[in-house]
Amino acid sequence: MNSSSNNIFLIGLMGAGKSTVGKLLAKKLGRQFLDADHVIEERCGVKIPVIFEMEGEEGFRRREAHAIKDSTAEHNIILATGGGAILLAENRQLLSERGTVIYLHASPVELWHRTRGGEGRPLLKNGDAKKILENLYVIRDPLYREIADHIIETGKPSVNQLVNTLIMQLELSA
Repeated sequence: MNSSSNNIFLIGLMGAGKSTVGKLLAKKLGRQFLDADHVIEERCGVKIPVIFEMEGEEGFRRREAHAIKDSTAEHNIILATGGGAILLAENRQLLSERGTVIYLHASPVELWHRTRGGEGRPLLKNGDAKKILENLYVIRDPLYREIADHIIETGKPSVNQLVNTLIMQLELSA
């Protein structure tokens, strides 16, 4: 963990609450909030599903890697990453070297409940969303855990309680 940058990076599967938690955390800590997906959309001028449609997942992951590289070079930010950002080893390295990494953990069933409808979630479009989330979890959970400085369960607490718990953990580890 590189505390000199004072960055906090939120990782986890889609629906874990990275954007929601990140916005409130940034507000409470008086920091800038960035969402990697929004950074990509601003650079491209189109929504994520369009990028997936035009360039496939591989093209999207390339764009995501650039957004992660640039965003993690900032200082004193809260960054919500995309759920698959950790798939590339260089992203995992940048995240772990340039800030505190927090894994927002939820079970595949919880995530399925939260993401039903799947709008704006290209990976859930084709097939059984519950099964897709279970498969993604099996692949990604070990990668999230590999770089996480903290693992926060997002199941039951309200967003406010979750953020307060997170702030306490960050203060204890400072």
